Amino acid sequence: MSTGNLSSGWQHDHSFGQEKKRTGESRTILVIAITASMMGIEIAAGVAFGSMALLADGLHMASHAAALSISAFAYYFARKRAHDRSFSFGTGKVNSLGGYTGAVLLVLFALLMVWESVHRLIAPVAISFNQAISVALLGLIVNGVSVFILGHEEHHHHGHEHGGEGGDHHHDHNLRAAYLHVLADTLTSLLAIIALLAAKYYGWIWMDPLMGIVGAILISKWSMGLLKQSGAVLLDRQGPDALIENVVKRIESLPCNGEIVDLHVWAIGPNIYSTAITVVADTENVAALLKSELRNLTSIVHSTIEVHQRRSGLEKTE
Repeated sequence: MSTGNLSSGWQHDHSFGQEKKRTGESRTILVIAITASMMGIEIAAGVAFGSMALLADGLHMASHAAALSISAFAYYFARKRAHDRSFSFGTGKVNSLGGYTGAVLLVLFALLMVWESVHRLIAPVAISFNQAISVALLGLIVNGVSVFILGHEEHHHHGHEHGGEGGDHHHDHNLRAAYLHVLADTLTSLLAIIALLAAKYYGWIWMDPLMGIVGAILISKWSMGLLKQSGAVLLDRQGPDALIENVVKRIESLPCNGEIVDLHVWAIGPNIYSTAITVVADTENVAALLKSELRNLTSIVHSTIEVHQRRSGLEKTE
């Protein structure tokens, strides 16, 4: 019997389902198309009618279309390179990398909002209220549609993961980044409308820059949460406590009297994990049994197990 035939049963693919097209990808591309169309209309109208408000909002939407394009590219890259063996555990982490990049861009946008708002508090500028309110209303409608398109899928993933093994918080970070970008735009448009109406009817000119600062603070808070979640995946932070406890419980309940002396569980993609375990047992020939037990945990898609035989008469050392 050839060696190739002996080893073929132990070989396995490392794509872990990343080659499949996610619904979040299609939704993100649709939102990019909507945002880019609105961007083109506003920039063209701003140039044609000499409106700085329209031109500025069009350029603002262009920056977010670029950020959303990063999310779309991350989906595409992860899918097309899913079978590339140069990626040790597949391309699942590209999802978190896209989310992390999107969160960094959101923080930069928030800082720019604070800078511009503070500048306008110090040196107020004349506002064409009717035109500015019209632009903000149009932006609110377009961004609201985008939030609806991305929001349904984002909340579906969020709810599914909390119900999964281990109470996982590592959902589709790439989708969440795209969702937060359009949500930030929606919030900006809504706060702008409130501020412009207050300035127009009550003369509170300071409301416009103040709302800009409030919006920047909220956007920064969302971004920091996403940075923390996606950064934990990129840095191979240990997986959820509930999942780890489940692994320990399953292995130590087997008849081989196994004891885990080293355990690592880390995310390699959205809601999928790899694990490396060192076990001391009564016999060394239990690796297949341990792997079989781990297959019952559907969120663990790759496992490496090292088994050492327990030597009788030796006390357990800490």
